Amino acid sequence: MKKIEAVIKPFKLDEVREALSEVGITGLTVTEVKGFGRQKGHTELYRGAEYVVDFLPKVKVEVVVSDKEVQNVIDAIIKAARTGKIGDGKIFVNSVEHVLRIRTGETGDSAV
Repeated sequence: MKKIEAVIKPFKLDEVREALSEVGITGLTVTEVKGFGRQKGHTELYRGAEYVVDFLPKVKVEVVVSDKEVQNVIDAIIKAARTGKIGDGKIFVNSVEHVLRIRTGETGDSAV
């Protein structure tokens, strides 16, 4: 099993959720996060004063899938989240050692 974490632009969340649903993903976790990469933030004007916003708002989407679903999920996220501009985000794939569904006690792929 793999855990896929995608850090995306907030306005792309609905499109990513729909794309994941289309490839059969029934559950995901969403977290509002802040960060920066090559984009390095930007400057804004507030009441006539200019200030730097170092950390930009992003959304982190996490899903745990079986090994055979990984590429389909990654492709769906890329297709839905890409704008072609800087700051589109990143996708991280990590191995998951063990999954257990608390309610039923199911483990492994059946718990996902």
